[in-house]
Amino acid sequence: MAQSVSSSAGKKLIRIDVSSDTVCPWCFVGKRNLDKAIASSKDQYDFEIRWHPFFLNPSAPKEGVNKKDFYENKFGSQNQGIIARMTEVFRGLGLEYNMSGLTKVGVEGAAEFLDDPNSGLNEVHEELKKYSANISGVPHFVLNGKHELSGGQPPEVYLRAFQVAAN
Repeated sequence: MAQSVSSSAGKKLIRIDVSSDTVCPWCFVGKRNLDKAIASSKDQYDFEIRWHPFFLNPSAPKEGVNKKDFYENKFGSQNQGIIARMTEVFRGLGLEYNMSGLTKVGVEGAAEFLDDPNSGLNEVHEELKKYSANISGVPHFVLNGKHELSGGQPPEVYLRAFQVAAN
């Protein structure tokens, strides 16, 4: 899925490929901060953003996993510290980090695939192979095909990366 933020007038184009998992809280933080950086520099650059799938837990059932149980199983004794850190980060964005419910994948346009569970599978696998095969975590950003960033970086980091990618 491509998204363009542009008005041209001689501005340099920054193409950003983003590998992300919809259940990843750091991916949400990264997107929020990327959006802030783009908004504050759209007078300097035009942007083309393409989103690509990444599955942190490819074996997760389609119906989802209880978030609290998932964190306890994955992070063990570090569980509470990780939740406290995410709560703090989300609060800094003016949001609440909610640990209730399930980690369910929400995919734009998913309704069209409900009739045939294999519909679109080849496309997803191709995207995973092309954009996510050589990365180990998300969010992962590639600017203009060569400059890489990983993690939910603050807006200032994206702004510096835009400068590097534009030159």
